[in-house]
Amino acid sequence: MPSKIAVSNQKGGVGKTTTAINVAGALTNRGQDVLLVDLDPQGHATEGLGLSDVYESSEPHLGSALTTIDEVPAISDIMYSQDEFDVVPANVDMFTLETDLTGAMRSRERLQLLFDSLDYGYDFIIVDCPPSLGHLTDNALLACQNVLIPALAEGTSIRALEILYDQIESIEQGYDTQINELGIVANRVEHDGEATEMMDWFDDTFGGQLPIWEVRKRVALKRAWNNGVSIFAHEEDSDMEAKFAEIATHLEEVA
Repeated sequence: MPSKIAVSNQKGGVGKTTTAINVAGALTNRGQDVLLVDLDPQGHATEGLGLSDVYESSEPHLGSALTTIDEVPAISDIMYSQDEFDVVPANVDMFTLETDLTGAMRSRERLQLLFDSLDYGYDFIIVDCPPSLGHLTDNALLACQNVLIPALAEGTSIRALEILYDQIESIEQGYDTQINELGIVANRVEHDGEATEMMDWFDDTFGGQLPIWEVRKRVALKRAWNNGVSIFAHEEDSDMEAKFAEIATHLEEVA
């Protein structure tokens, strides 16, 4: 079975998609066979991987797959092969999923049912979660049971992480399961006073329990996204390649 990792933080703008794409790229670069699932209805990973033209595609797509419980499609039916790794893109119809799944049977287990239909032997599945807590994020946490947490080195991250941890605890208790936190990815770090204080807070709070990676703000990461690839397939070198490779090495060891 593949190692499945949800990239999640209920706060928007924390580098969630950048983390998901570049961790997937780093794992691929290390010889792993990777599937990236864009579970965010906004479709940022879909756009950032050059699949904007399928965002409004007709069924079957990820949205329709998650509303089905009796005849779950094979992932190959909604998957697109890219040069780096395979992608299950988001779809515009997914904006109604939170409402569609409310009160539905096994509403938080739909993604797991889809993964159970896997017809290809991936080594890793990376799930880019929406910037909110709800049915979709709960689906990702339950299906993956591993979470990589992107955050910003600013004070607003403290409350966001508290809320995420409360949600993880709620799911663990409600479904009698364990969700493993794999690490904190501090994104777009610029060493001003607030960032330095927050990196100290991350270390004081999680040091010794979780690894904390510091990803500096680099324009090359944005240019890679604009070109539809991770930094590892981008023609421009960046010192952050080594950081994402370090994350990938850790995930190979623990996920």
